[in-house]
Amino acid sequence: MLTTQEAVETLPSLFTRLADQVTQLFEAKLGLLRIELKEEINTYLRGLAMIAAGTVVALIGFGLFNVAIAFFISMLFQNTGLSQPARYAVGFIITAALYLIIGGIVVIKARNRISKEGIVPPRTAKELERDKEWLKKEI
Repeated sequence: MLTTQEAVETLPSLFTRLADQVTQLFEAKLGLLRIELKEEINTYLRGLAMIAAGTVVALIGFGLFNVAIAFFISMLFQNTGLSQPARYAVGFIITAALYLIIGGIVVIKARNRISKEGIVPPRTAKELERDKEWLKKEI
């Protein structure tokens, strides 16, 4: 059986050992967190690289598709008295005008949708108003 003096002497050593073990536990958890974060970052970087490559390929395809549309439109003017370069110019101008119109419509609709939304988040504003009222009652 331990005497009171022996128990008091071992109590600080127990706390020291406990603190050391807690520190080791936190260091192990931080090490695991670092490893997991590195893996996640690598996964995201690989994904971003693939997205970038896919975007480049899609943009090239989109550009070629637009050229094809412009040439197709220029073929519609084949029986007119226009020269071949003039038909190509008309085809590209009509294609560009279509994209400008579509893009303008999208921008206007997006702007109107954004203008309908308030800049202040409604739920947060409501919560802040409640907090303000609560503080008034408490003071």
